[in-house]
Amino acid sequence: MRDDPSTPHGELTTRTVAMPRDTNPSGDIFGGWLMSQMDIAGGACATSRARGRVATVAVEGMVFHAPVHVGNVLCCYAEIKKVGTTSITIRLEAWALRQDTGKRVKVTEGIFTYVALDAAGKKRPVPPEA
Repeated sequence: MRDDPSTPHGELTTRTVAMPRDTNPSGDIFGGWLMSQMDIAGGACATSRARGRVATVAVEGMVFHAPVHVGNVLCCYAEIKKVGTTSITIRLEAWALRQDTGKRVKVTEGIFTYVALDAAGKKRPVPPEA
């Protein structure tokens, strides 16, 4: 159970501004763009923990809570939930900083799983934490 639903959980991993090119014909930010930003953040976290190359193998529990608007600063927070032999499961939250109000709103969350890869693209063990 989360202690404060108005506060992001995990480590701030990426920040980016939603731009007009990221919208659909109705002017809304694409859900796919939002998922890709979360995957970038999760990949950065997993790469650091795996100390090397990783690939996304699963996305589950993806929930869209609120829209992202052009000009919002999208902040992605990553929290490692599980490290397996070759995989890393990360809970990601995306929060939008609304430029018009200055408020922070959780817009999306999900669980992303990455697998550690060697130079040949084969699964490899995740090293123990340093």
